[in-house]
Amino acid sequence: MSQKNSDGKRSARERLQEQRQREEAKGRRRRTLIAVAAVVAVLGAGAGIAVIVAKTGGGKKKETAGPLVAPQGATGKDSVTIPAGKPAAKATLVVYEDFRCPACAQFENGFRDTVNQLEQKGELKAEYHIVTLIDNNLGGSGSLNAANAAACAQDAGKFSAYHDLLYKNQPPETDDAFGKKARLLELAGQVPGLDTPAFRTCVDDGTHDSWVKKSHEAFGKTSYRATPTVLLNGKSIYADQANPLTPDKLRQMVAEAAKG
Repeated sequence: MSQKNSDGKRSARERLQEQRQREEAKGRRRRTLIAVAAVVAVLGAGAGIAVIVAKTGGGKKKETAGPLVAPQGATGKDSVTIPAGKPAAKATLVVYEDFRCPACAQFENGFRDTVNQLEQKGELKAEYHIVTLIDNNLGGSGSLNAANAAACAQDAGKFSAYHDLLYKNQPPETDDAFGKKARLLELAGQVPGLDTPAFRTCVDDGTHDSWVKKSHEAFGKTSYRATPTVLLNGKSIYADQANPLTPDKLRQMVAEAAKG
């Protein structure tokens, strides 16, 4: 029985690694398209290429997203970071993730309890950066709408609970179910005190859409190219490929990071 459980955990870790590699490959293909389009545009290829560049960068959506409104309590440069846990914690987990990203769900669903326990003990705090890679790669608006809804939950002091709920109910990557705001509101009903008129207006109006796009743009300026990107005190938790991450290993890493 023990061997079976071990094989299951190893298989899950392998699937997570494979999914992250696929997301990274998608990111590379998209950046290549942007680079080629930009070069051709500079060489005077005409309006056709300009349309490709505009669509890749968001086009009209960016112009009509409305004013940039950061969620309550957002921190960091340009206020694109949503904090969780106790500020005094010495270990910091920085997470770049997309609510439509399957590998992000595997990380969150596999390590949620461990992260929450460490946060409650004051040993770990987290900083979430929300991106929209899947919308950009596959089309749709699920990444954007879910991110906006999560920011609305942050306004209500319910970010962590709603964030976790979205990952527990994540649809298949190719199913843009989170693009339907009715689904996001339906899920909010499972978080006590979240489904209020203010929250519904925030979700329906896309109050934080421009902030989500700013957060995604900030991710694009980093050296990271896939989700989830998870750093513990600045170092990737996936760096040691020969010794895959487990809840026990994460606890040990947090304890070591807290020492300095």
